[in-house]
Amino acid sequence: MGMTSFAGCAAFFSLLIANSQALAGTSEPTTNRPMPSDEAQADNLAADDVAFFEKKIRPVLAQQCFPCHSSDNPSKQKARLSLNLREGVIHGGQSGPAVVPGKPDESLLIRAISRVDPELSMPPAKPLSEEVVADFREWVRRGAPDPRSHRNSSTVTVPAEQNGSSHWSFQRPVAPSVPEVANAEWPKSNEDRFILAALEARQLSPVRDADRAALLRRLTFDLTGLPPTVEDVVAFTRMDNPESLAQAVDRLLASPQFGEKWARHWLDVARYAESTGKTVNFAYPNAWRYRDYVIHSFNDDKPWDQFIREQLAGDLLPSDSPARAAECQIATGFLAIGPKTLNERNGLKFELDIADEQIDVTTQAFLGITVACARCHDHKFDPVSQRDYYAMSGIFRSTETCYGTVSFINAQRTSKLLSLSSDSGFVAATPPLSHDERAEIQRQIERVQESIRAMKDPVQKFLTGGQVSLLQAKLDAYEEDGTPKLLVMGVRDKAHGPEPPPRRFRFGGAGGFTYDGSRSIQDSPVYVRGEADQPQEERVPRGTVQILCNVPLSISDSTSGRLELAEWIASRDNPLTARVLVNRVWLQLFGKGLVPSSDDFGLAGQPPTHPELLDFLTVRFMDEGWSVKTLIRHLVLTHTYQLDSISNADALAVDPDNTLLWRTAPRRLTAESIRDAMLRCSGQLNLNPPAGSAVAEAGEGPVTRFRFGPDPIARALNNPDDNHRSIYLPVVRDNLPDSMELFDAADPSLITPERGQTIVPSQALYLMNNTFVLRVSRQMADELLTMPADEDRLRMAWLRCYGRGPLPAEKEKALEFVTQFSAKLQLVNSERNEREAWAALCQALFASAEFQLRR
Repeated sequence: MGMTSFAGCAAFFSLLIANSQALAGTSEPTTNRPMPSDEAQADNLAADDVAFFEKKIRPVLAQQCFPCHSSDNPSKQKARLSLNLREGVIHGGQSGPAVVPGKPDESLLIRAISRVDPELSMPPAKPLSEEVVADFREWVRRGAPDPRSHRNSSTVTVPAEQNGSSHWSFQRPVAPSVPEVANAEWPKSNEDRFILAALEARQLSPVRDADRAALLRRLTFDLTGLPPTVEDVVAFTRMDNPESLAQAVDRLLASPQFGEKWARHWLDVARYAESTGKTVNFAYPNAWRYRDYVIHSFNDDKPWDQFIREQLAGDLLPSDSPARAAECQIATGFLAIGPKTLNERNGLKFELDIADEQIDVTTQAFLGITVACARCHDHKFDPVSQRDYYAMSGIFRSTETCYGTVSFINAQRTSKLLSLSSDSGFVAATPPLSHDERAEIQRQIERVQESIRAMKDPVQKFLTGGQVSLLQAKLDAYEEDGTPKLLVMGVRDKAHGPEPPPRRFRFGGAGGFTYDGSRSIQDSPVYVRGEADQPQEERVPRGTVQILCNVPLSISDSTSGRLELAEWIASRDNPLTARVLVNRVWLQLFGKGLVPSSDDFGLAGQPPTHPELLDFLTVRFMDEGWSVKTLIRHLVLTHTYQLDSISNADALAVDPDNTLLWRTAPRRLTAESIRDAMLRCSGQLNLNPPAGSAVAEAGEGPVTRFRFGPDPIARALNNPDDNHRSIYLPVVRDNLPDSMELFDAADPSLITPERGQTIVPSQALYLMNNTFVLRVSRQMADELLTMPADEDRLRMAWLRCYGRGPLPAEKEKALEFVTQFSAKLQLVNSERNEREAWAALCQALFASAEFQLRR
């Protein structure tokens, strides 16, 4: 069953789509809209694209390109190319457009900096690093997003600190008074009163309530990432108890699947992955412990301020048991799981890059601002100076990041891992190593070493030496008796005292390199333009963003300052932290944040649509103990959350983007929920969490090549027989499973508070032809065929997939399709004909718009 199966169900499939659109309220009138202005295009860029340009692209252009290609220096301008202007990048110079958006291989700028043409190699003096070239390729692949308008020049204008002090998000939230509304019967909560007051101010009214079946499906997907069971649908739709919704909410919040759903949102922000990514991609076999820590934290409703402290400074927190100490150490994996450039030869630059990545994730994840944009110069938009940046850099440069990896060919930047105590209660992901298995690995090492000794080519010796490293890493993961070591990624403070002399390392018998980064606690200097070879003499005391911190952090000489930083971020006095979290929860439940730029609360971000409501929620969130579950419970019990997704022409004309929340806006399920829903509907979903991950099974080393024996990672990435929830799929940077990548799962190399949504042909092709989809379609058909009557089968199929029974027209077309499809197969075995026909029907249900929509 594949392409031919879908050719036979086109009419039925069209009916499903039409009904889905009508039910979801997506059939809306279209209008001719004028093209946005030049400035509007710059304003409408995604926040992560703006951040990528400001951090990765603009500094390189300014340093490497503007001296010869800037309209601000006409006497020195070459080739009539103005890279200081967005139009100059697109229109180019005398050789034509510098960039073709979306097509790196066709862009002259990329060809020039890649130096593929000797006559077009830029910059002429010194090639850009592979990492910088990769950043430019990624920028062009994204469409070359550029926030500069035609008035922008190469000059970077930076607001003075006092200019941003009055910005709304930098003020402490104060609980506002709840507004009065004309329709006093409609609100079920204070949140509703804020929403209704804004609607009434525009002479608008909310639409009708969603029916109970649609509401339960919405609620169950939002809280657990799964569709409701048939039993839950039947029971809930029959209830008329006014407390039934609250009871359903409490049941779902208490479900283990709640943590799996909401952990995934945080893992998007935390850029969780099980490999380094970048130019060489090596496994993180122990990253899964951080994933499980996040899941358990959400299930336990860990207070958000405690969650912050544990991730930034868990190793420095007091603990009353080995289990508690281990949990807090695992939490610091947040700072260790980021992407790494393992082939960076400059040790100081590698250290600065790690600190930069940690500053970026810390400030974006918890504060919603981009402090890392101040590495090369004062922040272009926000009141964050270079000194602020390097004050934070000193904290993270005084921290040892323990991420593991193994020395191998061009991967030279390894680190230690941390160990958990044997009485911590945590278990290993791999089975013990038997005496015979250990002996076999040792024999393999001896054979490779013997072959190296016989080699004359030093390069070949170097390459083959990497195989020894991989084999030795296997042995190093176990104790002498074969017991797996309890290893974990994380951080700890560096040593206190004078800086020891630089160490020189050798790898594989060829060459060597000097580690010239710091190995003790110390303040950091400011580096001119962020260049590792241009430190200023003065060192900046370790600290944080001055405008947000009324009293400078008090950091002793014997500690990195991470605990003090964590306490400041997790404080009620911090104006950003609780607001950012509340906005992210609202975003997941309502489709759009109260602050639409969910990853930018700075001056370049958008103001809140309902500022009083945001502060009301923020203050209450802190007053109620920073409880995420309590916050979610409040929001899903509002009348606003329970609205239908039906459209309204009058409201649509006034508020086409549903900013005022006059209805529930339909949106597609996440990639994980689409896959997990197919597993649940087919009866195949395995709700038991797996031990570890496929990456843990594979161990240290490259994620794709140069491994001995079968490759567990390659097998697991698109394993059609894996029935576990999608959060447990391997997350390998630059190599996500098809089911995730095609449906817009977060890029694990980026901090992603809000996922984008695309509609592309490859999604439909996946649902038509992928082995996993075909398997679950047949397995759902097998379950339906255990029921004797066709009408019962159809009702069960619709209840599982849509949370409702079939409409009369759907029932008629479905039975007609099954009959005709079975007849056309003309297989010898009539039972197989029937099975394939029902499997095709199930596949059509999975591919329909209604199945993929949360409405």
